[in-house]
Amino acid sequence: MNRRDSIKSLLLGSVAAGLALNGCVETKPEVKEIVSNDPVYGRTDKEKLRDKKLNDKTFLTEYELSTIAVLCDIILPSNDEYGSATEAGVKEFIEFIVKDLPYHQVPIRGGLMWLDGYSNKLFNKEFVSCTNAEQLQICDQIAYPEKTKQELKQGEHFFTLMRNLTLTGYYTTEMGFKDLGYKGNTPNVWDGIPEDVLKDHDVSYDEEWLAKCVDQSKRGDIAKWDDDGNLIS
Repeated sequence: MNRRDSIKSLLLGSVAAGLALNGCVETKPEVKEIVSNDPVYGRTDKEKLRDKKLNDKTFLTEYELSTIAVLCDIILPSNDEYGSATEAGVKEFIEFIVKDLPYHQVPIRGGLMWLDGYSNKLFNKEFVSCTNAEQLQICDQIAYPEKTKQELKQGEHFFTLMRNLTLTGYYTTEMGFKDLGYKGNTPNVWDGIPEDVLKDHDVSYDEEWLAKCVDQSKRGDIAKWDDDGNLIS
């Protein structure tokens, strides 16, 4: 099982990642709408004005965002069917979140500084300048809380926050929904009461009624009734 499948398996088995931001997820799945300057999702005028103010602000630098992009794609890389976290707009989502929920600002910025400091200690260069193998070597040391060395606990807390933000951002986008196989409120196909149940109650369908009501080719048709309550079509 690869890293992406492992994360999906954990996510499907728990809602913890989805709740990690304590209500920061918008009701629409498309993250790029959340970070848009002119959102089209369901928002009040007051909420739209607040979103615009947040979007007009800048907190994270381009360098910090480039580091976040690398981390996001390490946590959720692309596969043969779906794009990576950054392709789903997770970097922009995190930039919005640190302005929407300012208590994330110090942990994120401090964590990025810690990451570069540790990377310089190991490889004499910043995290974004490391090779993929070197980046994974660093992440592997802070990605597993029960195995993290005491001196790397700050890095562990930062990586856990980044993982939660990445999963929340990705799996609330259209791409993430499709990756999970989530279909939402999709109507079931009803083909009538099962035959064994009908037999138990000694009843059966009238063939004419059955043809009108259980014909799946007519699912989209609007039923019409006469004045006596009889189904016309």
